[in-house]
Amino acid sequence: MPAKGKHRRPKSSSLHRGIAAAGTGGAVLVLPVLGATGASAAQAAPAAKPAAAPDTYVVAAGDSLSKIAKDHSVSGGWKKLYEDNRGVLGGDPQLIRPGVKLTLAGKSSEPAQRADRSAREKAAAQPAVAPAKKTYANNLDGWIRESLDILAQHGIPASYEGIHRNVMRESSGNPMAINNWDSNAVAGTPSKGLLQVIGPTFDAYHLPGTSTDSYDPVANITAACNYAADRYGSIDNVNGPY
Repeated sequence: MPAKGKHRRPKSSSLHRGIAAAGTGGAVLVLPVLGATGASAAQAAPAAKPAAAPDTYVVAAGDSLSKIAKDHSVSGGWKKLYEDNRGVLGGDPQLIRPGVKLTLAGKSSEPAQRADRSAREKAAAQPAVAPAKKTYANNLDGWIRESLDILAQHGIPASYEGIHRNVMRESSGNPMAINNWDSNAVAGTPSKGLLQVIGPTFDAYHLPGTSTDSYDPVANITAACNYAADRYGSIDNVNGPY
């Protein structure tokens, strides 16, 4: 029989091992149940939820609906993307402006739509900018072109060639030309200007908005063309004194 010995009593521990008798006489290692604090620490922390995929997209230069739909795997393709965003895109799916915010998941993008509507309303409220006034060269070419535009406004037929041809015959392109020797001059109404118009004819066929000076190149051309259209159908039909 072995001698008895003294053994130091082990300190109590939160983890005890014991031997329990099994029904078959074997020994079973028994682990005590962990306390609540230990159990909580032992449990695995829940996995973090992945960040939700963005459901909006801001159009960049060079984008198209088909490209955006493909890059973001939009179900239904560009047609579905267009239908979801018709309010901000307007009636033409091919016209998409950089900076427009699109909905990618079929949700209503009310803030973007409101911002877009506000921008359109603001643009519509801006006063219309008047187109720049057309200018003409201060030479024979410019005088004829300005005269043609005025004649067109009044529905008076004339062509550049017809005017130029008659100007060169009547005055050689000199707006201050005057005939002081023919019968009109003898009667006190000399022919004047580029198309050699006498005073009474100029007054009768003068077009509103042009100068009342018969030497004025544009006023002279337009009055003469108005007279020629009334008498001959057009200045283009005049090939000699008229």
